[in-house]
Amino acid sequence: MLSSKKLSGLAEDLLSNPLFAQAFASALQKGLETKGAFDRNVANVLWLLNLPSRADLGKLMTKLDVLQGRLANLEVKVDKLVTAEKRRRRASRRSGSGDASA
Repeated sequence: MLSSKKLSGLAEDLLSNPLFAQAFASALQKGLETKGAFDRNVANVLWLLNLPSRADLGKLMTKLDVLQGRLANLEVKVDKLVTAEKRRRRASRRSGSGDASA
């Protein structure tokens, strides 16, 4: 079994070899291209089946976050209006009761 130190040394030796480094970079690039093609194919299959993709769900979550923020702002404004209306009614009752006793 390779120790962490030996494994690190082996990786360093391999990556210092220009031929290996180029082959590794090429393999990594091909892997990323393959993953991209796979992701696109999965998205197409989901679209054909009328199912949401991860991107669709992400867009929906963003829209829901915006809507939640708007609702929170609206709630604050309604609370302020309700509070102002209660104060106005209290003030109206006080001034009305004061006038009746005079």
